[in-house]
Amino acid sequence: DEEFQEWSNPEATGLIARLTFDPEKAPALIGGARPRVALLREQGVNGHVEMAAAFYEAGFDSVDVHMSDLISGAVSLAEMKGVVGCGGFSYGDVLGAGVGWAQSILYNTQLRELFEQFFSRPDTFTLGVCNGCQMISQLKEIIPGADAWPRFVRNKSEQFEARLSIVEVVRSPSVLLAGMDGSVLPIPVAHGEGLVDFGESQYRNNTQNSALIAMRFVNDRGVATEKYPANPNGSLNGATCFTTDDGRATIMMPHPERAFGARQLSYNPGNVFRRWGPWFRLFQNARAFVD
Repeated sequence: DEEFQEWSNPEATGLIARLTFDPEKAPALIGGARPRVALLREQGVNGHVEMAAAFYEAGFDSVDVHMSDLISGAVSLAEMKGVVGCGGFSYGDVLGAGVGWAQSILYNTQLRELFEQFFSRPDTFTLGVCNGCQMISQLKEIIPGADAWPRFVRNKSEQFEARLSIVEVVRSPSVLLAGMDGSVLPIPVAHGEGLVDFGESQYRNNTQNSALIAMRFVNDRGVATEKYPANPNGSLNGATCFTTDDGRATIMMPHPERAFGARQLSYNPGNVFRRWGPWFRLFQNARAFVD
């Protein structure tokens, strides 16, 4: 496993990745059947296909669930082990990133009860990525242990940022990031509103809380940074991923589904990553948790 310890840019001085796990080795699975995971979609969401592929490869039955399916009763979350909010631009971000999507749940009695019941089940996990992160962060009042979550506002650069960034996985209770803490990994980002905003909450100055932050942007020395462009949105201490007290719900601005396969990486010198990219472990962890 020595070759999976550290990966530096051969053309320049700087850390590109540090792995504390072998991405080619999966956690042991117990069950044989494919558990179902709901990939939520709303008008403007566009990241569901890559997400479906990642979860399918990890042993799930990926179910495309439009919000209208939940409203009509055509699909029930009772049969799902996971719920995933995918990336995109729901409602064109007219009301703020993810806000309209979240309000369609919070202000619909039927949907609110449906999601409350799902979040309260101890055998389920929740993942929010990019627009899904922004949306699920707005649901924190009905998610156990999510009181400390921030909202996400306009990047300090005042523009949409799409690039390959580097993040450090911080020790946290997140079931999806189990065994990955200490790793420094490349990951795609694509968002215009990723700046963390705690408002006037008691958590504003507590962004070092390990039970709150699960991932942060770092520079090429592996140090948490607020400096652009290593940090594409300018969030305090590089914070870009949060989890709950029990780790069953995790939200993040970067896109792990865009780097679960080695062929997806825009930069992979020497084929350090072979079949699987550095983020396939997140999806494998989800499968291991369900088992």
